[in-house]
Amino acid sequence: MTAAGRITPPVGIQPPGARVPGVPPPLYFGAAFAAGMLLRAATVPLSVGARPPTLAVAAFLLVSGTALAVAGVIEVVRHQTTIVPHRAVSALVTTGPYRITRNPMYTGLATAYLGCALLTGSWWPVTTLPFALVAVGRVVIGPEERYLANRFGHLYSNYRTQVRRWL
Repeated sequence: MTAAGRITPPVGIQPPGARVPGVPPPLYFGAAFAAGMLLRAATVPLSVGARPPTLAVAAFLLVSGTALAVAGVIEVVRHQTTIVPHRAVSALVTTGPYRITRNPMYTGLATAYLGCALLTGSWWPVTTLPFALVAVGRVVIGPEERYLANRFGHLYSNYRTQVRRWL
């Protein structure tokens, strides 16, 4: 690991990235949100009460989640590697938000999603969030972690023991 928190793999042939579908991870969250809104329209609204405090919490979650996701993207770009899961990475990023979560982009998307869900005034989108989390965990994060473990070996293993997957 360099002083900048960039861990580069041994020199040699670059393997392909993680074996994940070509579906961008934000679409999993978008599909779950859309399902929640369809349930809201097709059934009882399941209204969220306490609107002024709920709106404040929703705004905080939306802004902080978006900031975390963007910070994750910026850190990856700063280290000149990729945010695309199925492309080969050139470095293991362990700085910035990656010091507190191995998945700041997904954690940020989930947090922003929750903020948006509360802004709708209905619990339906909140009830569909676990489907997005399970899908991202199994279809994207699992293969990404296997890829990184294979690519970076004990360096990634050590990082995994020090930093949580989510928050």
